[in-house]
Amino acid sequence: MPLYEYLCRKCSRRFEALVMGRAGASCPDCRSSDLEKLFSTFTVGTGGGRSTGAAEASPEAMSPCGTCGDPRGPGSCAMD
Repeated sequence: MPLYEYLCRKCSRRFEALVMGRAGASCPDCRSSDLEKLFSTFTVGTGGGRSTGAAEASPEAMSPCGTCGDPRGPGSCAMD
């Protein structure tokens, strides 16, 4: 089930919606279906809480995705 991010063109509300199959999304505030699908990004964490003896992540690993300029898009360089 994909999670999409939308911007309502009627009331300017920004929201996320799970979209299943051919179902369409609608604004949770004004119920309009005149929506703009936004480019969404996601992050993958290593778990919650403080480290218990394991090495801390390096600052490079925590930098925002998309800074390397890989032409395949944000996050692609991590797949090499």
